[in-house]
Amino acid sequence: MGLRKNVTEFVLLGLTQDPNVQAALFVMFSLSYTLTMLSNLLITVTVFTSPSLGSPMYFFLAYLSLMDAAYSTVISPKLLTDLLSDRKTISFPACMGQLFIGHLFGGVEVFLLVAMALDRYVAICKPLHYLTIMNRQYCILLLVVAWAGGLLHSVVHLVFVYNLPFCGPNVIDHFICDMYPLLELVCTDTYFIGLMVAANDGAICMVIFILLLISYGFILHSLKTHSQQGRKKALSTCSSHITVVVLFYVPCIFMYVRPVSNFPVDKFIAIFCTVVTPMLNPLIYTLRNLEIKNCMQKLLHKILTTGTIQRSLCSKYC
Repeated sequence: MGLRKNVTEFVLLGLTQDPNVQAALFVMFSLSYTLTMLSNLLITVTVFTSPSLGSPMYFFLAYLSLMDAAYSTVISPKLLTDLLSDRKTISFPACMGQLFIGHLFGGVEVFLLVAMALDRYVAICKPLHYLTIMNRQYCILLLVVAWAGGLLHSVVHLVFVYNLPFCGPNVIDHFICDMYPLLELVCTDTYFIGLMVAANDGAICMVIFILLLISYGFILHSLKTHSQQGRKKALSTCSSHITVVVLFYVPCIFMYVRPVSNFPVDKFIAIFCTVVTPMLNPLIYTLRNLEIKNCMQKLLHKILTTGTIQRSLCSKYC
């Protein structure tokens, strides 16, 4: 503990030291963060306010969108601030907080994607029992399990890192506080902890990813017995799920299924995970889903109409 107190803050090297590139990245990431928040929150509000979107599939989609918005908020505001700063620093408590909350939301998303795959498996392979199996209580239980799994995952990370001896240097070659960049600054042997991180992050992601691919294999095989229209609808839904699963798990596996190390490409993969993927997920789920697009249009029309009426009344009576 005494050694750790020598480091009260970390210096983040960020993505680049070029001011012109930083300015361009600030504009780009500002737009992407705005789009991420608007699109994910729109999906969440649409699902919770539309009676026709009451199925378990949309229940999990709403919470996935909420997690994407929350996860992006853990990373993007600090990233944007640092792009405008000459010296990019983060205090030790803030660094631990970013590590904990980031892995919490990321862990919840891991289990939410499993719940969504389970929902599609039951819907397509056991359609007559779908409403019985995927009832409201069971969906809430899966959501609680997702939060419990994410919390356990992030607590393990915090326990591993918090009491490690950070006695200098304090420069992190990254734009966020994550396990491997932090472990490179520890002035003690991190081999065992590195194995634990690989097991807690990489191995779990790899095992779940393989199981999800197998489950989608069963789903696609079972489509042979469906009608052409049913196959088309199921394939449209499953292709969206598979795309999101691949975008989420493959970078996770690349970054954590290895010994403690920090490669230059890790920054760009982290950008993809924290900035690009949360922005793409709403587009992937809504572009080919007419039902949710129609509900979004109705919600936006209602909001715009209500705003127009309020402005009209205000101009008349205010």
